[in-house]
Amino acid sequence: MIGSRPFPGVLDVERIIRATVCERQAEKSQFVRFSEHEPGVCLKIIVGVTGASGSVYGYRLLQKLREREDVEVHLILSRAAERTAHIETGKTIAEFKALSHYCYPLEEVGARLASGSYITDGMVIAPCSVHTMSAIASGISSNLLIRAADVCLKERRKLILMVRETPFHLGHLRTMVALTEMGAIVAPPVPGFYHRPETILDLVDHSVDRVLDLLSLPSADARRWDGTAARHPQ
Repeated sequence: MIGSRPFPGVLDVERIIRATVCERQAEKSQFVRFSEHEPGVCLKIIVGVTGASGSVYGYRLLQKLREREDVEVHLILSRAAERTAHIETGKTIAEFKALSHYCYPLEEVGARLASGSYITDGMVIAPCSVHTMSAIASGISSNLLIRAADVCLKERRKLILMVRETPFHLGHLRTMVALTEMGAIVAPPVPGFYHRPETILDLVDHSVDRVLDLLSLPSADARRWDGTAARHPQ
């Protein structure tokens, strides 16, 4: 206690700082939004896209995040991601960037996302290549994407890796164990089929919606299991 006022905790101080930052940015940027759950706090989500197959996961995640009014999207794309996205989806890199509020060059290791003092609310790498996964686990911050992930780990912020590879050898599995022990969430895009998907997009959305759940940003149109009784009434 200091006088008659309780000393603010770490979470209180962080909440005050974030609210102040959002208030100042709101005067300068049309992109700043406020969370319905935490009034006055801007949710900043980092999305990384690597060159692994499955760039549609990154694109669909960006679409769903951009549809929300309470999220600010910060995007980092690897060079390989640009090529894979074009091969697999026909999308240009400009179309990916258009779904973000801020986009950063991969080599810009001096960007604000490289510092723990810049407060964000989590990061998703979708898809995440084995190369990127291994670099994060080893702490090799050779570019902004890997550095931003490292910052999330050291600051105890949510880091979700949609690792896109199969099958896994022992080295891959040990790397995933190490990352899990560090606090990351390894979430390979493995869709369920209980919602009876009819299109590829149904399969993609199932994995993307699970990631949004992990971010505490559930999608309103997510198709969820409601038990066999609900599906087959007597």
